[in-house]
Amino acid sequence: MKILYPEIAPYQTFFLETGSKHAVYVEQSGNPDGIPVIFLHGGPCSGTKPDHRRFFNPKLYRIILFDQRGCGLSLPFGELENNTTQDLIDDMERIRNQLVIDQWLVFGGSWGGALALLYAQQHKTKVMGLIIRAVFLARQQDLDWFAKDGAGKIYPEQWQRLIESIPEQSRGSNLVQGLCDVLWGEDELAQRRAAKEWMAWGAQVSLGNDYQPGPRGEHATEEMVKQVRMELHYANHHYFIGDCMDTGSRAMHGAVAEENRILENCACLDKIPTVIIHGRHDFVCPVEAGYSLHKVLPNAEYVVLPNAGHIAQGKEMINALVAATDRFAGHDDDSQNSL
Repeated sequence: MKILYPEIAPYQTFFLETGSKHAVYVEQSGNPDGIPVIFLHGGPCSGTKPDHRRFFNPKLYRIILFDQRGCGLSLPFGELENNTTQDLIDDMERIRNQLVIDQWLVFGGSWGGALALLYAQQHKTKVMGLIIRAVFLARQQDLDWFAKDGAGKIYPEQWQRLIESIPEQSRGSNLVQGLCDVLWGEDELAQRRAAKEWMAWGAQVSLGNDYQPGPRGEHATEEMVKQVRMELHYANHHYFIGDCMDTGSRAMHGAVAEENRILENCACLDKIPTVIIHGRHDFVCPVEAGYSLHKVLPNAEYVVLPNAGHIAQGKEMINALVAATDRFAGHDDDSQNSL
């Protein structure tokens, strides 16, 4: 059973200049001469964590983490202007060029997995491999499952609290739009109430039985409001998928994102070594998404974990992720990283 590698500190940190008001936090750790790997966090707006370095053997990998625009340590926090999926893809290319990397392994989970696939579709010659966890395909059906008529049937108590955090006149059939109306409204107390319940909803669905609700009287911070605004900014714009297409595809399909857009463009990735890892008990991104991705990437290794959920925690999920990075580095027999 694989475990996380020991804690490690970055050997370099810097802020990437983007040509806009955004300064993107980037760090490198591990072996400067190792296999380059870029880690793509979820969210949008969750940011990277120190443990994200630990999925990779630091003797073999040059580990690159960055906080996407407006996230984590990137500045300004929560900024939505010039913050689209294509901007994030362009930032990845800026990082790759600045670090003088020809090709890298791209590792992403949930929203980060969608970003990984979209990046690879535009820059497939720069991708030596893909490790995709908790597949999110940014389809309307995926958002509907989470924020309309899916997961709420599994956790009806927390779902009801989310619904009740929105003024009755804003509820309607489109919860995301109702939340946007509140979060961009003038009532600060209503903003914070809705932000708190949206984050609680995400935690409940992600953590399942491990979720521990905070004190009922605890209020959302300004940072939490900004984080929720960013999540809704992406969701309400269909994750800007339509802006990530080449000119020919855009002319054929139009600029508005459609169902299966990521899947339809995955055929070009079939020769890239890919591992797809999905938990059977993932109620944020149901396993159907992982299965659908594997159908269009039949040469990919497809791993369904019978007891794992959405987050990159737990023995089963950590074992699968670390085993995947070890295999990619040709070092699968590392007994020092086993229980």
